[in-house]
Amino acid sequence: MRTYDDPQIFAHRTVLVRSDLNVPMDEGTITDRGRILASAGTIRTLAEAGARVIVMSHLGRPKGAPDPQFSLHPLAPELAEAIDRDVAFAADTVGDEATTKAAALGDGEVLLLENLRFNPGETSKDDDERQAFAAQLAELADDFVSDGFGVVHRKQASVYDIAALLPHYAGSLVQAEVEVSDRLLNSPQAPFTVVLGGSKVSDKLGVIDNLIDRADNLLIGGGMVFTFLAALGHDIGSSLVETDRIDDVKDYLKRAEDGGADIILPTDIVMAASFAADAQNWVRPVAELESTPAGTDGLGLDIGPESAGTYAEVISASNTVFWNGPMGVFEFPAFAAGTKAVAAALTNGSDSETTRLTVVGGGDSAAAVRTLGFADDEFGHISTGGGASLEYLESKTLPGLEALA
Repeated sequence: MRTYDDPQIFAHRTVLVRSDLNVPMDEGTITDRGRILASAGTIRTLAEAGARVIVMSHLGRPKGAPDPQFSLHPLAPELAEAIDRDVAFAADTVGDEATTKAAALGDGEVLLLENLRFNPGETSKDDDERQAFAAQLAELADDFVSDGFGVVHRKQASVYDIAALLPHYAGSLVQAEVEVSDRLLNSPQAPFTVVLGGSKVSDKLGVIDNLIDRADNLLIGGGMVFTFLAALGHDIGSSLVETDRIDDVKDYLKRAEDGGADIILPTDIVMAASFAADAQNWVRPVAELESTPAGTDGLGLDIGPESAGTYAEVISASNTVFWNGPMGVFEFPAFAAGTKAVAAALTNGSDSETTRLTVVGGGDSAAAVRTLGFADDEFGHISTGGGASLEYLESKTLPGLEALA
């Protein structure tokens, strides 16, 4: 992977930076600025070195045409605050406004382009269409810096094709993400604990398969836990279950017994009468989940307090921890305790004075720690990757990294 040591090489040059500013929005309001703050370092460093910086990103999933709800315009002032300098905005990507504003950039100035996915060429499966869009983007600049780790698993114009057209480099965020992921895969300090949650076990099968023989402990929570419990013969009430994955789960349980990671499952569950913040709820041992208050058919929305305590103990005793996926519906306070206990345990001993590495694997986990009041610097690393992080830990080839060779 090609990197740069001295940002001064970009002085007086126009640099296209592929960032990942795909932040969660609620009716036009940013609910988690994490990806903006993570992207700011590279952009600020390049601008301070005298580069003329053009930032490009996507937001959401527009269908290849302009859609006001996915405009990057509201992100320009947020990015400006994060890098402590003005950020101009172009209401297109390769049209007249972008071309004019890019040409007018002075040294140290920053321009943010409109949502890349407003152009169908960005995500096209047709190589020619995608490459044509990449060529138009490349005309705006002298160099390309790839710094959006959250999209390096995508074969897209601004991630993959453009690297063949310009001198290209990995940005500091991508470099940091790769270094942390390599450490998790190849040189974790034991005990190594992997904590997986979220709604579907199918989303985590590749990670389980690749890490079950590398990790010491595999803690399971979230909705995916009920597929494990069902595989062991437990009644799970109305809880989420992927019946088509039960055989896969049984295979992992067998591999664990045969010398793989110790798979640790909850011993109790917080059950609820419905999927609602104010739902009636109760705690049951996993062997008695079907035992519910009269007239209810419960569903599990969090690991129970006993399980949360056990998980926290295992995590606190581990020197390397990777966590991806909340333990419950953390957005509802009544069902956030399990996720909060895991987050708190990851912060223990995670500072500059120790070699302990705790990694929050992006996506919902990153949103959860901020929602629950934790600061980013309380953890060893908060990934911006989400799906990209998971695919890296599955040992898959990521197109956006392959293009930087």
